Amino acid sequence: MNPPSAWDRLRDPSEKTLAVLLLAPAFVLLALIVVYPIGKLIWNSFYDLRLSGGSGAIKFVGLQNYIDVIHDKDFWNAAKNTLLFTLITVPGALVVGLGLALLANLPFKRRWPVRLALLLPWALPLSFVGLIFAWFFHTEYGVVNDVARRLGFAPQTMWLLSPGYAFAAICVAIIWKTSSFMALILLAGLQMIPRTLYEAAEVDGASRWQQFWQITVPMLMPSIIVALIFRTITALQTFDIPVTMTHGGPGNATQTLAMLIHATTIDYLDVGYGSTLAVFMFALSLCVTAVYLRRIGRE
Repeated sequence: MNPPSAWDRLRDPSEKTLAVLLLAPAFVLLALIVVYPIGKLIWNSFYDLRLSGGSGAIKFVGLQNYIDVIHDKDFWNAAKNTLLFTLITVPGALVVGLGLALLANLPFKRRWPVRLALLLPWALPLSFVGLIFAWFFHTEYGVVNDVARRLGFAPQTMWLLSPGYAFAAICVAIIWKTSSFMALILLAGLQMIPRTLYEAAEVDGASRWQQFWQITVPMLMPSIIVALIFRTITALQTFDIPVTMTHGGPGNATQTLAMLIHATTIDYLDVGYGSTLAVFMFALSLCVTAVYLRRIGRE
């Protein structure tokens, strides 16, 4: 008996062939929107590619861009600011988001207004949030200074003109914006916890605090890890809110790595060096994601 031809295998595919056919479009799409851009980014990082010279010449420089990045003070300042934003805003958004999720999970008769309120900060554009909080913390007509003055606190604080205060104001804006996203994920996890566990704990005499630490937190841990993965990756790419609030100032006290990449590639038209900076940010995001995935694998 002759073996089936390729056409016969396509007409009556096996499970392996059918799986390949069904997954092929996804692989092609993934290659077009992920693999090719990353490959092109890494390729450009090995070249001196500047669009401001007028000659259009592309010069291969090897690892020189990477050496320049390592010795670049602006890169280390932006990387430090990015990591600080991540270390402050991710736990802050988690704590606030968990509180909001617990509040939204209470047995209200009308839950939809509370849950709708969780969607509003998440639905607002990042740049719009930055403009709102830039107005809140404005030195002359900002809401924060106005409330402080009415309460008798003086003099007015120059929130966005002082490095420390500006950094704190941006962190507040980011936490307000991102805590609703964390709350939505954690709320979904809370609704998956069986009510019978709490009823059994009450029968055994466990307090609300003990129920929270012994039931809620362990059962909610998978949702917490997922929320932390998404939030940490976006925190490492922080751009819109610092740009609209301080433009990286005063000086470069609030400049993030994404802002430095934007300035290098868009303002100075240095695509090669900007690509190298982007490779470093991609590597940083990849390492953080690997840590989270390793934690998930252990669990």
